[in-house]
Order: sequence, then structure tokens, then C-alpha cells
Amino acid sequence: MSDIALPLTDRAPEAILFRRGAEAITVRRFLAEVAVLAARLPDRPHVLNLCADRYNALLGLAAALSRGQVMLLSADRTERRQREIAALYPGLYPMADAVQDDPAWAVPEGAIRVGGEAGAGLAVPTNPLIPAGRVAIIGFTSGSTGQPGAHPKPWGALVAASRAAAARFGLERPAGESGAATLVATVPAQHMYGFETTLALPLHAATASHAGPFFYPVEVAEALHAAPTPRLLVTTPLQMRALLRSGAALPPLRAVISATAPLDPDLAREAEAAWSTEVLEIYGATEMGSIASRRTVEGEAWHLYDSVALRPVEAPADAADGAADGAADGAGGRMEALVAGMPGPVPLADAVTLAAGGRAFRLLGRHADIVKLGGKRVSLASLNRLLQAVPGVEDGVFLVPEDLDRNPAARLLAFAVAPGMSGAAVLGALRGQVDPVFLPRGVTLLPALPRDRVGKLPAAALAALRRRQAEQA
Repeated sequence: MSDIALPLTDRAPEAILFRRGAEAITVRRFLAEVAVLAARLPDRPHVLNLCADRYNALLGLAAALSRGQVMLLSADRTERRQREIAALYPGLYPMADAVQDDPAWAVPEGAIRVGGEAGAGLAVPTNPLIPAGRVAIIGFTSGSTGQPGAHPKPWGALVAASRAAAARFGLERPAGESGAATLVATVPAQHMYGFETTLALPLHAATASHAGPFFYPVEVAEALHAAPTPRLLVTTPLQMRALLRSGAALPPLRAVISATAPLDPDLAREAEAAWSTEVLEIYGATEMGSIASRRTVEGEAWHLYDSVALRPVEAPADAADGAADGAADGAGGRMEALVAGMPGPVPLADAVTLAAGGRAFRLLGRHADIVKLGGKRVSLASLNRLLQAVPGVEDGVFLVPEDLDRNPAARLLAFAVAPGMSGAAVLGALRGQVDPVFLPRGVTLLPALPRDRVGKLPAAALAALRRRQAEQA
């Protein structure tokens, strides 16, 4: 497949690719503006995409691809992170919006400004052909499990993932492109989940993304009301909970798609009832992209995309592609994913149990998420769900102290955001829900947990919480 060239987009010229308020941006206009932007890009191998506007982010990606350049995507746009990435990729150039709307993010001097390309005058714009095996982007993990890692994605893998997601969610291109769904998202375009759903998907599926970054409930509600039907909300569990608690009235939704963290089935049921829709989850990771989905309220089983298979890590290297179909039901443990377009298998961070002939699986927990105390095992994710389900608790997390393995008296740590409650009250609510061996000695209350914009807790921030707790002990 690496020798095959795939078009930037396979949608019709008059199909609507993006919306910015009432403005509809067609594929024809997009391709024309890509050509104009590409002509003024410097001749460098890497570009760091800092655009907050999703359409500008996609323009930058497409222009870079047409010049054979690799786009670097990092949801963390702080000056510190920009310096770290620049040190890893000497000679890169940054790209940012022509109008910087968010003063919280610094834009390096000399950044290429994207926006207002005025390329509509090109009557027959070119649809670039891109080798399937060429690395198109390098995505960086959030750092929730350590230092952010870099993961390259070939263009063929991005196209295959977009087409597989379109098939899974019923977003294939209909005749004449009528009835295309409008995507309103609360996740940054530089996060792999936001990138796949709001930048890559519109290039190959009957969807149009809203250009703006929407993070607050009032912004999300306004954007959805302004969008034509059918509407899809792309969000996270944290932002879904905030939207529900705000009481904002939403227009009819075709579906809600969630990712970045496990979704509590009770929260999914609440959202389905409040918004009269279906709540769907995506399973994936920066290392491999999205590979499976489920409707949360229907059970624990995740269903693989047609372009993906799982197999045990111990499988021989020359096993046939799709070997997971031959795996015995109930087999579990360490698995790796065979993802269309990727140059090799990708190990899963979670332990899983296969079912349905290898086409579905159930999560057993992250390999690094399992805690053993007193001869018993538990996943931190399950403890977090119990803590967050306590009435009055808005957010919460369990942490493993650094001396858990060497200190017989060590206990798990727990932090919660619970206005109007005491730590003792939260701990009391956990009794009877959590095995005593895993109960913390106390629950530390905080005004907010140090989550990033997609709701994840970076490892460095969690380490700071541990240190503060140790100093106060």
C-alpha cells in the first residue's frame, strides 16, 4: 500500500467541508486555499500546527502535505512544550491563526499565519495525491502516563481510519452529499481524537466540522443551535458532565461521541435521557488512532472497526494479517492491534478479553493501572469511577503513593472536588463501595484537579499532587 497515492479528499467539489458560523466552506474553496497557502510555506521538513481555528488547522495540514512536509500535533501549546518540540525537530517552523483569539497561548515570532487565503479565484483547484506510506503527522501523547511520546502516522493509516469510522457511525458519503452531518466538537484539533473526528473525517466522510474551538457549555449549546441537522456532538466525559450540569438546552442530536477517558454508564444514560440521543464511545490511543466503538449503555463490549484486528502479543511475527479472527473467545491479556495503513502492530496499553471471534473485546484495565494490596487487585479507573459517583463529588482521582511497594503502612491517596462537603464525608460515602484495603486514610479536597483541555491528568501534575501530600503528612 505504501506505493499507492491517495487523494487529499475524495468528496465532491461542492460538498460542504467546514462551517464557520453561517459561512459554508466547500471542498472547491478549500482546495483552492490549500494551493495558495502551500505556495508560501518555507521549505522545511516539519511544521508545528498551533492553529486554534479548526479550518485553519486543516488548511495548514493539507498545504504541508502537498509540499511533502510532516505536521506536528500537540494539544499542549505552552511555550515550554513548544521549546521541547523544537529541540526534537530542529528547523521546524510554527503555524498559527492569522488572528490570534486566545491570548493564553504564545505564538513564536515568525510563525506562518493561516487564514483569509483568498484562493477562490482558482477555477479548477488541484486535489493533491499523497503517497499512502508517507508520514503525514506526528502526534504527541498527553503525558498522562509519563513524558509525552511522539507517534508518526502514515497518510494511508489516516485515510483508512477515517473511512472505517465513517462506516461505523453511518457517515458514508450519500448520493449528492445531501444530508451530511455537522460536527460540533469540544476537543482541540491537535489532540488525536479531535484531529481524527474534526479534521481527517470531513475529508473522507459526509461530515462538515464547525471551525471554532468550543469548550464552555454556553458555547457548545450556541454552536449546536446554529448548526444544521443532523448534528453530532464530539466531546469528552468531563465536558459532557459539565454540559449536563449547566442545564443548557440542546437542539436534536443525531448522536454524541465521547473519548479520552472511560465513560460512566450512568452518565451516558443521563445524557441519552436529557438529549434524546445515543451516546457512543470511541476506543483508541495516540499510538494507533481509534480502533473500536460501543454504545455505552448497551454493555462493556467494544466492537473493532473493520480495518482493525487484535492478536496476542506472543503471536509469531509471520502470523497472517487478521489473525485475531482465529483467537479463542475468552482469550485475554496483552494484545496488539493490526491497523490498516500502519507499518506494524501496535501494543495496547490495556489488557483485554477477546470475544465474538476476535471482533469484540472487553477491557480488563490498563497494565499500568492495576494496583495490588493485601493480595487483592483493583484498577485505579474503577476506583475513580466510584469516587466520582459519590453524590456531591464533581471530580476525583485515586493515586498510588511512591512508597506503596516498600512501605507496608502505605495507603492509596484520594483527591476530590466536592464543594460543600468535607473530606470525611466523601470518605464515609466510599465505605461500603470500596474494599477496605484500598480505602485512603483521608480524602484531600481541592478546588479543581489539574486536568488539561481534554480532561486528562498529566503525569507531572499528578506527581506534584503526590509530593504536596507527602510534605503535608
